Amino acid sequence: MPQRTALIAGATGLVGSLCLKQLLDDPAYAQVISISRRQASESHPKLIQKLVDFDNLSQLAPIAANDAFCALGTTNAKAGSREAYRKIDFGYSKAFAEFALAGGAQQFALVSSVGANARSRTFYLRTKGELEEAVAALPFRSVHIFQPSFLMGSRTEQRAGEGIGLALAKAFQFAFIGSSSKYRPIPASMVAAAMIATVKRAAPGRHTYLFHDMQALAKQSTAPAG
Repeated sequence: MPQRTALIAGATGLVGSLCLKQLLDDPAYAQVISISRRQASESHPKLIQKLVDFDNLSQLAPIAANDAFCALGTTNAKAGSREAYRKIDFGYSKAFAEFALAGGAQQFALVSSVGANARSRTFYLRTKGELEEAVAALPFRSVHIFQPSFLMGSRTEQRAGEGIGLALAKAFQFAFIGSSSKYRPIPASMVAAAMIATVKRAAPGRHTYLFHDMQALAKQSTAPAG
């Protein structure tokens, strides 16, 4: 298989930083290009970092890539308002998808959220759902949407409310069975591994992945060959 080029946005966040590291370690990718507002701490011969203003991303010349990975995101508290949150979570992510498409990317992998629904009464879930629909409407060969619940992993920033929710979810995860299993907390590294494994499979169409899907995909990606 010819080596591929990956384009990634959100590589300084929890899932994005792990996805970046795994892409750099993956021999299937000859080059990984990070589109970000600030420098990632990762350093690697295969890595190219492009510091950009997402408000003006459309003015940047398209960058050729096979696959695009989007892990952009923030919180209402950090953004400062609903409008600022939507600008980042929806606006910047959609702009990145359009940018990736202009560069020839055929596959797009998006970190969303369990419960995302464009018709939800919850602002957060409605925004995520609207983004999913916007990305799915673009003419990629494949769109892969990942819907984790609480993410486990070391963040560079502390999110108090999220920390409390994660602690409760971990304490009661035994109760998340059957249709509720999608709400189980999941390691961010597992989400990243599932994203890469899915993109490498290259199944056409729109696909959505919940907890058990991501768990199975991540195990496949780490299984020994042969």
